Amino acid sequence: MTDALIREVRALYGSDFIPLHRPIFEGAEKAYLTDCVDSNFVSSVGERVTEFEERMAAFVGARHAVATVNGTAALHAALAVAGVEPGDEVLTQALTFVATCNAIAYTGAAPVFADVDADTLGLSPAAVRRFLAEQTDPAPDGGGRLNRATGRRIAACLAMHTFGHPCRIEELVEVCDAYGIPVVEDAAESLGSWMGERHTGTFGRLGTLSFNGNKVITTGGGGMIVTDEDDLAARARHLTTTAKAPHGYEFFHDELGFNYRLPNLNAALGVAQMERLPAILAAKREVARRYAAFFEGRPEAFIAERAGTTANYWLNAVRVGSRAERDALLEATNEAGVMTRPIWTLMVDLPMYQHCQHDGLVNSRWLADRVINLPSSVPNGWLHKTYAQ
Repeated sequence: MTDALIREVRALYGSDFIPLHRPIFEGAEKAYLTDCVDSNFVSSVGERVTEFEERMAAFVGARHAVATVNGTAALHAALAVAGVEPGDEVLTQALTFVATCNAIAYTGAAPVFADVDADTLGLSPAAVRRFLAEQTDPAPDGGGRLNRATGRRIAACLAMHTFGHPCRIEELVEVCDAYGIPVVEDAAESLGSWMGERHTGTFGRLGTLSFNGNKVITTGGGGMIVTDEDDLAARARHLTTTAKAPHGYEFFHDELGFNYRLPNLNAALGVAQMERLPAILAAKREVARRYAAFFEGRPEAFIAERAGTTANYWLNAVRVGSRAERDALLEATNEAGVMTRPIWTLMVDLPMYQHCQHDGLVNSRWLADRVINLPSSVPNGWLHKTYAQ
């Protein structure tokens, strides 16, 4: 199978070194960047920042979007806006990129890890319900829950849509609502992913996106907070602009804020990328279709979108039979110049989070032993093609 897979990947991407996911610039990126430089507005004040926010809010169907310097900054600010404070805890998943947990730590809170669902690779509503029912008590003031083991407040639940596959976010919000816990969505990987007709990142009180160089679209660096709540959007905008009070010339900052606003240069790149987003998503679905066809009838399982969801297939993934099979495939493909990667090291196996409470993480460990990401870029020349949705 390995040799056949390498041939399949090379048929898509050519014979040179094939990265996991590269950006694609086949639109107005250079022209918009030049316009931005000519305008002298290259930092966090500029028309392209506002345009990028408005376009993104319209695309995902949110009332508000607040641009940030990167996805981690968006997560940090969103958690702060959601009310997470030092000494609190945040329920999240151990199967995720480290930024998810780092953002929690930046607030002074600690992650508590619940398991993922094996089919979505995302936080399991059943695991969260079980933890809240069995391991927490009502807070004395009647708001939220206290972790029985630590006495700390569970201030939020942070769920991630892994590789662009929507988790069971509707059920998760329902569970957390019943316990008075706000949900923040880490939708960094899922721009262009939907649950039914609703975009990921819009189910919780706040959601975040990332536009790193390896994402579906890129601004070089960059992130976004999305929300339907006016007060949360206003607070996010205030905190991410160093908490500076509006004034014609005075500098007065009314609380500890963050210098997290996206520069106009990056936003110009993002506006150009958004003009090609539908074509990018269509091309990525065609890449996923070809991988699915390749693995059909083989013992390895291509990870496909669930019924009722639309995945962006940011990173295509395949599940093999064992850790040994995973390692053998990783070794052979990378030696052949085809970049493949395992799932991230589980957060509880990293030195800074190994002390954190967890529920055993049976599915998370099973998946970490078996899942491999495959090259998932848009192939050269594909954006002018039309693919059936």
